[in-house]
Amino acid sequence: MSTENKPKDVSRRDFLQKSTAAAIGSFFIVPRHVLGKGYRAPSDKLNIAGVGVGGKGFSDTNNAWNKGAENLVALCDVDWGQAKKNFELHPDAKKYKDFRKMFDEMEKDIDAVTVSTTDHMHAIIAMAAMQRGKHVYVQKPLTHDIYEARMLTEAARKYKVVTQMGNQGASNPAQTQMKEWFNKGLIGNVHEAHVWTNRPVWPQGIPVPTGKFDVPSDIDWELWVGSAEWVDYNPAWHPFKWRGWWNFGTGALGDMGCHLIDPAFRTLGLGYPTELECSVGQVFIKDWTPEYIPEGCPPSSRVQLKFPANKINKSEVTLTWHDGGLRPFHPELIPANDPLGEPDSSNGVLLIGEKGVMTCGTYGIDPKVYLKDGTKLEYKQGDFGNKYTVMPEFGHHVSWSDACKAGFNSKEHKALTSSFDYAGPLTETVIMGNLGIRSYNLREAKADGKGFNYPGRKKLLWDGNNMKITNFDGANQFVKRKYRGDWKLS
Repeated sequence: MSTENKPKDVSRRDFLQKSTAAAIGSFFIVPRHVLGKGYRAPSDKLNIAGVGVGGKGFSDTNNAWNKGAENLVALCDVDWGQAKKNFELHPDAKKYKDFRKMFDEMEKDIDAVTVSTTDHMHAIIAMAAMQRGKHVYVQKPLTHDIYEARMLTEAARKYKVVTQMGNQGASNPAQTQMKEWFNKGLIGNVHEAHVWTNRPVWPQGIPVPTGKFDVPSDIDWELWVGSAEWVDYNPAWHPFKWRGWWNFGTGALGDMGCHLIDPAFRTLGLGYPTELECSVGQVFIKDWTPEYIPEGCPPSSRVQLKFPANKINKSEVTLTWHDGGLRPFHPELIPANDPLGEPDSSNGVLLIGEKGVMTCGTYGIDPKVYLKDGTKLEYKQGDFGNKYTVMPEFGHHVSWSDACKAGFNSKEHKALTSSFDYAGPLTETVIMGNLGIRSYNLREAKADGKGFNYPGRKKLLWDGNNMKITNFDGANQFVKRKYRGDWKLS
């Protein structure tokens, strides 16, 4: 797809006449926005821009690019050192540090955008792209807070764009198999689910970093901090370690929840939870005095969410999340020597039903069913179901690229496994766990000055439609965060 700007009144008939004549001499290409809805440019290529193109952003942009099946026209990253590998691979792509400048200069030359930044900037960048009519692929978790997830879900419908969240296991055919097993009634209605991870695998539950450091010349630190509360540059924040700090990241839940809660959410047709309760691990540096670090995610946590019965699963479900190396114990039907979830039991999912148990690993890999009569069913990874699943990350990016070209509400769009209609509510559920964790750590001094009260250490009741905790108002500050300076979600 060319970046030439042609008059908007070029008709399809004019285009065909001109392109036929041009075939004798030079090649004539018109941007997709000129051809109009329902028509594809002759090159049949999508013009993709990436925001956050180092680290995971490298694979996101290049999987969507699909070895040149699409055009990668712009690469944007606040850290050009991290982005260097991608820049070198795509020397013709325009390079930016500020996504706003990229959108202003290249708006008509971009069809779709991948967003693979720190969590706290996902929503603002994705919203800016959608408002310009650009399709978006956003890394998990979709957003940093619940309100942002709701806004992106509604915006995708409003602006009629094709969307996908980067929880690639959603496109694993093994998850389709899990749903088929459940729909056949093999394990009956599920009343209990467990999801667990070995994350965090980065520093977490530690004191706030201190010290003064020079900002590397490759980094625009003002843009990196973006909408978050200001902090001076520190290598303890960037790269990667930002995940353990609420200012930028969403902890173990944000990192792995959209992968691991997904099989339960999808298979059981879950919606908004109605209540949650949690507990968190403590760190002691001084005797009898636990560290109090509200700026950071805890070293470990357990979160219990309750969901009402629905048409798919006719039983109330209690779902328990475990992180920091904590995990559930073997249910009765799984033999003592069989692992839970993954081969080393470090991450996984358990769905406990009336007739049996279903389990799988991260991304829905290698699901198994254990029935009360002793039957064991196994899905061997590699029994792929379509052309996408032999591609990197189950074709999660390429199916999105194809859907972008087919258009909003096309059969390709409807076939996506994590468009925002699904990914938004899933993300709200995941981030709901963080709301509970942060509420658990709220404290207020006792009237006598001796110690503290912790008013959020209770069962929290959730009104999903109105995005509100109804029995502890202090928790609602975590539904929607405040942005720094002029940053806004609009």
